[in-house]
Amino acid sequence: MSLRSGRRLAAALRGAGVDVREWDVDGALVAELRRDRPDAVAIALHGGEGENGSVQAVLELLGIPFVGTPAPACRRAWDKPTAKAELARSGIDTPDWVALPHTTFRALGAQTVLDAMVDRLGLPLMLKPDQGGSALGAQVVAARSELPAAMVSCLAYADSVLAEQFVTGTEVAVTVVDDSDEPRALPPVEIEVRDGVYDYTARYTPGTATFHCPARLDTETLARLEETALAAHRLLGLRDVSRTDAVVDRDGRVQVLEVNVSPGLTETSLLPTAVRAAGMNLGELYAALIERAISRGSFR
Repeated sequence: MSLRSGRRLAAALRGAGVDVREWDVDGALVAELRRDRPDAVAIALHGGEGENGSVQAVLELLGIPFVGTPAPACRRAWDKPTAKAELARSGIDTPDWVALPHTTFRALGAQTVLDAMVDRLGLPLMLKPDQGGSALGAQVVAARSELPAAMVSCLAYADSVLAEQFVTGTEVAVTVVDDSDEPRALPPVEIEVRDGVYDYTARYTPGTATFHCPARLDTETLARLEETALAAHRLLGLRDVSRTDAVVDRDGRVQVLEVNVSPGLTETSLLPTAVRAAGMNLGELYAALIERAISRGSFR
């Protein structure tokens, strides 16, 4: 998915008149950046190094400006329990949750811990790795009997599991961009999925999900969504571009699921959908973000 995002962003930037060179994240990257130093880097890498601050930290070490969030804030947003705790402390609604490492289940007995989890949070539950992207390993658990297998699946992607109350409602994503003096929210995108779960397959298989932008919600709710995404962006110290994933529950409350520092840019991704709905061009938007990164200068 990172390659698809990268190719699409490169093509969009070239269409906007930007001289683009494409690099993959491998053992040659640092040497290439030193030898052919760019004016700035636009990161289109999902999961792992692209979102946990690793690549950002290397760019900061090299003194190369980049589009995106600084490394410390990337790490904060990447760790879902940490981000959720900060959101909750600030008064932003997020589904109730518990995060536990694999060692806890092994030491205390998996079944007793799972029973306590259900007693506290109820069913259905959303299980997901505590760190990760693209909904890898995430799944809805409707019955106690499904929990052990779901836990094993989650632990294939991380050492800890985040279990949160599954919220029924309208799933929405709100992109925030820093292309002017103040961050601004683009039109919220409503996600309609045939089987009701926006998992990895639904995210990257054309035709599986239908997007409505702006979301089919009343004006007041749309405004609350945008305000919530802006508040999360500022609270977590994000920069240039972010995407807040949320659910508007049956009572009309905006409940934040997670915040992404490197939103997808593929043909099935949400950020390009919001950009089009705002009457903008993806290449021109990122060209403006690159210019801001250059004027901002390096980390050092």
